[in-house]
Amino acid sequence: MSQSNIHPAAVIEPGAKIGKNVTIEAYAVIKGTVTLHDNVVVKSHAYIDGNTTIGEGTTIWPSASIGTKTQDLKFRGEETFVVIGKHCEIREFVTINSSCHEGSHVRIGDHCLIMAYCHVAHNCEIGNRVIMANNAMLAGHVIVDDFAIIGGMTPVHQFSRIGRYAMVGGFSRITHDIPPYTIGAGSPYKLGGLNLVGLKRHGFPLEVRRALTKAFKMTYRSGMRLSDALDQIESEVETNPHVQHWIEFCRSSKRGLIGFQGALSQALPDEDFDELEELLEERV
Repeated sequence: MSQSNIHPAAVIEPGAKIGKNVTIEAYAVIKGTVTLHDNVVVKSHAYIDGNTTIGEGTTIWPSASIGTKTQDLKFRGEETFVVIGKHCEIREFVTINSSCHEGSHVRIGDHCLIMAYCHVAHNCEIGNRVIMANNAMLAGHVIVDDFAIIGGMTPVHQFSRIGRYAMVGGFSRITHDIPPYTIGAGSPYKLGGLNLVGLKRHGFPLEVRRALTKAFKMTYRSGMRLSDALDQIESEVETNPHVQHWIEFCRSSKRGLIGFQGALSQALPDEDFDELEELLEERV
């Protein structure tokens, strides 16, 4: 602790593990089972409890509450954990509850931005470089894969999964799994197609974007059963790791793909989708 900048008005219980060059501002509360790695910053009035580990370079902003008891009524006092990765920004009034069931974790990856008033419930898993905009809310057992973006004021139903590089618009309501690489919004949720701007910004080459477009159309616009559509993708679409991930994600979906029941009416019409796709390709 001698190498860290700790305000005398901070409350740090014996047993807390504090790394080098850690800053803890006035009136922050660090409980005795917490571990803060090097270069962590904890702002005033933040409250960190439970078996919580916060990775190097992460900043916890004022009035965030991390590691507190789950709101799951099945909790019976089991030992549970919260693990937050490196170089994250946990903004004001974020709540990250601890998990439920013995030895279980809530995990947040590296370089994530969790904006003000977001909620992360028990047993959630968030990947790397995820962005949750203000007041996005994850129910229990939600999985958010790498590089996904969740718009503000959006609740996500328990056990749902949001795929990598997906962009979920604000004021949406997520009740089923969001396929990777897609963009959509609304309540009920409507898919607009692929997140073409995001994919190009992340360096996806044109041939990969085109292959994913074919996979999307075969899944959502062919009218085939999901298993048949995925078989056709395997046989007809040029394979690459991202197309293969699409197939694996869709096949392993437990809650079902969002918009797939009645998929033709839950997404943009073909002509609108094609026009939007061409327009986005020209602009990025």
